[in-house]
Amino acid sequence: MKPIPLPKQKNLRADCAWVIYQILEHGKSSRECLERVQRRHNARDNAWLQEMSLGVMRRLPILQHWLRGLLDRPLKGNKKVVEHLILLGLYQLHYSRVSSHAAVGETVAAASYLGATSLKGLVNAVLRNFQRESLGDKPIENPIIESGLPKWLFKAIENAYGEDASRVREATNAMAPIWLRVNKQKTSLTAFTAALDNINVAYTTSEEHGDAVILQKREDITALPGFDDGHFAVQDGAAQLAAHYLQVKAGERILDCCAAPGGKTGHIAENTPDVGYLLALDADATRLKRVEENMTRLQHTVDIKQGDATAPDTWWDGELFDRILLDAPCSATGVIRRHPDIRWLRKSSDIDNLAALQRQILDTLWALLKPGGTMLYATCSILPQENTQQIQQFLAQTPDAQLSPVTKTETSERPGRQILPGEQQMDGFYYARLVKSSQ
Repeated sequence: MKPIPLPKQKNLRADCAWVIYQILEHGKSSRECLERVQRRHNARDNAWLQEMSLGVMRRLPILQHWLRGLLDRPLKGNKKVVEHLILLGLYQLHYSRVSSHAAVGETVAAASYLGATSLKGLVNAVLRNFQRESLGDKPIENPIIESGLPKWLFKAIENAYGEDASRVREATNAMAPIWLRVNKQKTSLTAFTAALDNINVAYTTSEEHGDAVILQKREDITALPGFDDGHFAVQDGAAQLAAHYLQVKAGERILDCCAAPGGKTGHIAENTPDVGYLLALDADATRLKRVEENMTRLQHTVDIKQGDATAPDTWWDGELFDRILLDAPCSATGVIRRHPDIRWLRKSSDIDNLAALQRQILDTLWALLKPGGTMLYATCSILPQENTQQIQQFLAQTPDAQLSPVTKTETSERPGRQILPGEQQMDGFYYARLVKSSQ
């Protein structure tokens, strides 16, 4: 399908429909699309754009179910974007705090900004019929549609978690809280929370995370005390466990592989300021710029390189590492609640390809680890094929690899720790710690 350019004139709902269209029809990420659109809106409107576009991603199967019953036939060509505008209208009417009058009137008006003035009557009729027929109040008998997930992911969760599948799906659709990690090289948890108290920002702390603050509502992060001085970083609680599980010691050589945007790199530097050498490696030059920005703001000195993890000859200096953090490329199914567009950007066939790439990187980086060294394997996935099954296979086929449990409950049959979305308010994540035999 031919791409549709961003509307020449800014309009809140037309721009939001364009974002939804880019994600669903052209496989663009919400972050990429929203960044383009949000440059021309104010902070309040930007928050609305994010809430509405991601809300449509969470409820897409239900919205499409309603749309199919309201449209005589699908729209095609450059008119297709109007379907996405209607989805936005339906979401406003049923799931948002937007008044019905504004949801209909402003959505109809937005069609003109999308070059579809002739379809304003259609948009109005569809939204009015949705209200008139009270479609939102009628039960949906299909559990897959009701789940808000693609069929392949619904079944994958069902197969992996059985009786707990409904709870996992529910948590996957929930809104994720914002976690902050206090930079203890700059301040303390006590001092930082006192600063939040002074400006009446509500938060909680976590027993398992000594450096963490969990905000009780969404805040302008850049306006929080100490942001410019690097007193904290945004990092989910599950991701904050990486530096703890890696157990870095003074003077060691560390590789943080697939490091962008640098959250774990920063945490390692904060936990062990006297680390010998810390390399942040990532294949994506654009995302590495975020690593540089974050390290500059947090005032950490690390080596940052662009490189392919499967081709170390292009970036490795030949000296073995004491510890390697492999935050492997994955399906990101554990962070869908934070990035709901992921469910529509991933396909079932992606999982086999990702698992093969993970294994290739595991094998390659294992050769770069010192005898007696530690590798921490991590993904933000909840699928066993990328996690427990991956590590089971690696252990079975790698004679000098041994499991070093991060929890008391794991076994060689079920290695690692699988964190599920919502567990202690964290994202879905997986960790397995491996030690290389010194023999």
